[in-house]
Amino acid sequence: MALSMPFLLLLLLLSLLLFGDAKKYGQYRGGKWKHAHATFYGGNDGSGTMGGACGYGDLNQQGYGLQTAALSSAMFNDGLKCGSCYEIRCTGEAKWCLGRRRSIVVTATNLCPPNWDQPSDNGGWCNPPRHHFDLAMPAFLTLAKYEAGIVPVAYRRVPCKKKGGMRFTITGHQYFNLVLVWNVGGAGDIVRMRVKGKKMGWVDMKRNWGQNWQSDIDLTGQSLSFRVTTSDERVSTSWHVVPPSWQFGQTFISKKNFRAK
Repeated sequence: MALSMPFLLLLLLLSLLLFGDAKKYGQYRGGKWKHAHATFYGGNDGSGTMGGACGYGDLNQQGYGLQTAALSSAMFNDGLKCGSCYEIRCTGEAKWCLGRRRSIVVTATNLCPPNWDQPSDNGGWCNPPRHHFDLAMPAFLTLAKYEAGIVPVAYRRVPCKKKGGMRFTITGHQYFNLVLVWNVGGAGDIVRMRVKGKKMGWVDMKRNWGQNWQSDIDLTGQSLSFRVTTSDERVSTSWHVVPPSWQFGQTFISKKNFRAK
């Protein structure tokens, strides 16, 4: 059956509206729920969760707090999922869960490594191909009782809501620069990073580990701009966010961040 021209125009308008909204806010707006399990680590004060495989350091100082998780290797993807955010709810027995409608949002800040000495269903919770969240203890205790130890959960990818602009911390030395990118909103995880000095064009950086991105050129004495691409293909450019007088060990704050609706 042929469609009328007004109906086709209406479909086109709706598609443009939906596409534009996805480009503006990203694709992670609450997807389908998936199944996994969750445990906890780090103690009640969360001190054992600081640092980690993403490189964020002191999670309290960096603004991530204790609503964080170490992902199993099947989810961690060698660090590419660092900074991504997930909504999690407990789906186990009522005697262990604190409410099936209760959910929390956590940021991926660490890796839960495989334990090959234990079977996947008895201690090797983070062995591939399992999807597993090792939560900071305070986060786990908002979903389930301490005595549960491990609980089945449902999870879905959601946008990260961060306050203020993206942060860039520069370490290394003259010909080996590492830039840690953190406090990233929207998708939260970065798939491409570029740098531009005042005296040079855009150069691709290589991901070294976690969300530390590497360049092997001399950038000292130049104002620096960074171009960040997240996993939902959104791009943000922080022009001249680093002044020419920058020093290794300093952190610089962009006026920009990715929005999460």
